[in-house]
Amino acid sequence: MSYDARPEPPTPMNTKAGPMQGTDLAGTSVVDDSELVIKVANVKKCYQSYSKPIQRLWQSLRPNKKFYQEFWALKGVDLEVRKGETVGIVGKNGSGKSTLLQIIAGILRPSSGEFETHGRISALLELGAGFNPEFTGMENARLNASIMGLTREEFHQKLPDIVDFCGLGDFLHRPVKTYSSGMFVRLAFAVAINMNPDILIVDEALAVGDVRFQRKCFRRLEQLKEQGVSILFVTHSTDSVLKHCDRAIMLDEGDLVMTGSPKQVVQAYLEMMFESDVKHAPAINIDASVYATDFDPTQDNCVSQPTYNQNEHRWGDARAKICQYQILQNGTSTNGLIQRGDALSVRLSVLFEHDIEDLIYGLTVKMNDGNQIYGTNSRMQEGVVPTSQKAGDLVSIEFALTANLLAGDYFISLGVAQDHDDKDNIAIDRRYDMIHLHVGETEDAFGVVDLQGELVLIDEQSLSEAAHD
Repeated sequence: MSYDARPEPPTPMNTKAGPMQGTDLAGTSVVDDSELVIKVANVKKCYQSYSKPIQRLWQSLRPNKKFYQEFWALKGVDLEVRKGETVGIVGKNGSGKSTLLQIIAGILRPSSGEFETHGRISALLELGAGFNPEFTGMENARLNASIMGLTREEFHQKLPDIVDFCGLGDFLHRPVKTYSSGMFVRLAFAVAINMNPDILIVDEALAVGDVRFQRKCFRRLEQLKEQGVSILFVTHSTDSVLKHCDRAIMLDEGDLVMTGSPKQVVQAYLEMMFESDVKHAPAINIDASVYATDFDPTQDNCVSQPTYNQNEHRWGDARAKICQYQILQNGTSTNGLIQRGDALSVRLSVLFEHDIEDLIYGLTVKMNDGNQIYGTNSRMQEGVVPTSQKAGDLVSIEFALTANLLAGDYFISLGVAQDHDDKDNIAIDRRYDMIHLHVGETEDAFGVVDLQGELVLIDEQSLSEAAHD
């Protein structure tokens, strides 16, 4: 099946310097903030889908009859990006993320709506896009620089930085058709970031390549952001969105369904990705008196704990519920103020309202900015706890941890899920950031994790003997 862009009148694009002018969604003439570098207003993109190649000919001969089906990749997206802002775009495959970036980059023309950009755009889109496979890496770099408007002199000034960043050595003088996917990314990213962009667009390209080069790229992105470059990037890595973005948006089937803080959007995105479509029987009536516990398992007892975070984010299909948890610090209850190296026991009780197979119990530790620093679950530690329970069962399990953490605030998330072949897992009761712990001050180290580093003075004789051995 093939797609053709639906023919529509050209949409104007403003790339001039100075304040951006246009119309708001109500049609009123406005002058936007001079810090605004991207404005997308009600942009739609439609493709024509032909089931047979011959139908293209029929369509040209009989334009009044429709031989195609319409596929709307974008259904009216609004977006504004300011100077120096980093915006992450998340969504399922086919939600319109790449289409939106290609329109902003000027590669695609929207079917309707308007978009404006302010400044030089450097885009790192599909792997190898814009590269001639027969040209060498050096020739492709020169070609891309000329397309971006750089003179020959400017390119030669940038060349040492490009060569140094990509680290391809002699491969720069070989045709790019001989490159691996990782080498493609190295060259494309090195060229893109050295074109003095005002706007940098990255479409999932950093998912390719080794982890060391990815870290190098993100360090460079941080530097560009400090220089006032606006960055738009598509990624499936929620950690990258939380760490590097000022704001995030989520697309779904061509609609912009949410815009907000990275944490809010990531939580909504995860909910959408792992949303259950299983139809369940009505919940059973449970008599709390049949359980020999000091709490009522039919109620949410977690909210009464001293470490409970009332700003937790809870979601799932509720076939089972986490009804109680307890934190032990070196064997005794804690108020949440712990010390580096403490032994922690995280206990949770789960009440099942339905029969469930293939159970997963999980725990995640995050910093206060949402970045995960540790996680484990019963699927990784197979055979320790039962994977099936009956309606009415009350199950208690414990995660034993050592708090090798440095000073700061940390949040523990607990969850119950069901293993699933296609979706990886289905959320039953996930309680993100439910538990808040604070690690006391540490004077001999900084950071997040205690690696128990030691400083040792080595005398010259010992160093010489070790070298000799």
